[in-house]
Amino acid sequence: MMGGVRHPTPLRPEAYAVFRTDKMGKATLFESPRLLVGLNCFEPGQEHGLHAHAGTDKVYHVLAGRGVFLLEGREEPMEPGVMLVAPDGAAHGIRNDGRERLVVLAILAPAP
Repeated sequence: MMGGVRHPTPLRPEAYAVFRTDKMGKATLFESPRLLVGLNCFEPGQEHGLHAHAGTDKVYHVLAGRGVFLLEGREEPMEPGVMLVAPDGAAHGIRNDGRERLVVLAILAPAP
């Protein structure tokens, strides 16, 4: 259960966005031993640096804002509707290089 929500329940993920001035904000929408669904929320200029997850696949889906996906040796633009799959061990990150808030849905399986 998340914030009083009993799943399965339709919801708008962006309504649960949490922003922080000191670092990326996070909100967990659902968590089980098999799956983690959450939001990564960025103010302009914030970044979640290049990192990798051992034994976990991750899907990012951009809900609002613009920025760049950080990948080994390159950066790829992100905008609403764009999705990135980062398989087990693949380095990835996000930077909000825009002027608006950035909200990204993150799905990890299995849950870390």
